[in-house]
Amino acid sequence: MTSSADLPDDIDALKALLIAAEAQTRGTSAQERLANRQQKSAPKIAAFKTWLDQARSQVSAKSPTGEALKYIAKYWEGLILFLTDGRIEMDSNAVERTIRPIALQRKNALFAGHDAGAQNWAMLASLTETCKLNQIEPHSYLSGVLSAIVNGHKQKDIDQLLPWNFKA
Repeated sequence: MTSSADLPDDIDALKALLIAAEAQTRGTSAQERLANRQQKSAPKIAAFKTWLDQARSQVSAKSPTGEALKYIAKYWEGLILFLTDGRIEMDSNAVERTIRPIALQRKNALFAGHDAGAQNWAMLASLTETCKLNQIEPHSYLSGVLSAIVNGHKQKDIDQLLPWNFKA
């Protein structure tokens, strides 16, 4: 059972506790991260949920605070997803840092406003960044996938060609 006593005085302190707990398991296996999260983060998140529910009942849903609390409640399942899977990052900072160069370059890469060119560029950029996240060299991956297709790789086995499953 959790209580508001499990919750720090402010949201910044809660965030700092969660970040510190994540830092302890950085670079460990998904199972170790999940166990650490269940032990250290889950009680804090449960206490926060209790506080959130109480706070929502005390403020008008149409007030700015009520709107913010409603937004948190609406996306609660996504917010706590990291507590159920050690492979999932607690926040999206790594992804945002990864796509920042792509976002800065997108105007130059939209192929003079042609929709098909933009879609092709987005697909290749997504594959390239997914390869990097999975420690796969993008050129080797794309060469390997194209070679496999040319050599008759079965469409029903397409999952084998995804970056996180790919074996060169």
